[in-house]
Amino acid sequence: MLQFPTIDPVAIRLGPLAIHWYGLMYLVAFGSAWLLGRWRISHHKTTLNARDLEDIIFYGVLSVVLGGRLGYVLFYKPVYYLSHPLEVFYVWEGGMSFHGGLLGVLVMMFLLARARGYTFFLVADFVATLIPLGLAVGRLGNFINGELWGRPSEVPWAMVFPQSGDGLARHPSQLYQFGLEGLALFALVWWFANKTRPTGQISAVFLIGYGTLRFAAEFAREPDSFLGLLSLGLSMGQWLCLPMIGAGVLLFFWTRRKQSR
Repeated sequence: MLQFPTIDPVAIRLGPLAIHWYGLMYLVAFGSAWLLGRWRISHHKTTLNARDLEDIIFYGVLSVVLGGRLGYVLFYKPVYYLSHPLEVFYVWEGGMSFHGGLLGVLVMMFLLARARGYTFFLVADFVATLIPLGLAVGRLGNFINGELWGRPSEVPWAMVFPQSGDGLARHPSQLYQFGLEGLALFALVWWFANKTRPTGQISAVFLIGYGTLRFAAEFAREPDSFLGLLSLGLSMGQWLCLPMIGAGVLLFFWTRRKQSR
């Protein structure tokens, strides 16, 4: 049994200003997206240009934060926030949803594609290659904060998270997600995207890959205490992954069939 390492959530203190590790993780995530995007543009892996990338990063920050927060409010605690509407804006207290952030990014991509005269999936395929490393960095931020811990376990690497308050050894599920929906998904999507594919297939592989890997990782992650497990013993995260997987499979075969015509 391992003890969660003592990590100060504040990375840098400049007088009264405290810069948290989690905030730095967002900066690193979008920085990595910019570097990867520049590489794909310079190596002619996309017809998008540097200006498009800059706008994707700028509006991507807004869409991730707004979509992630609204997704958490609507998917996880709608009744609570209906009774406490002002707390929707208390983002410093935590509460973000990847699936909500994804919906925000989808809206951003649709608007940008329409404004620039691109097809939606041309933009989506480009963005899909930039997301997984950012997800990996975000899970490291969760681990540093000691949040979103796993279910009780007796595996040798099980860890006691003081924030859980029960002293039980648990799966370090943040690290599982770092490896699965972060590094493994990045390797899969990046490899797939390095060959010419029908427009939309890279997006399909991202949806299938993320949905499947997140679904698997959720078996080790402690469900939200205010929700618990839902129908069929699945968590909210798993239920939200199922339509992602289904949409990805349909999109993959639709684009392949469209190419063969």
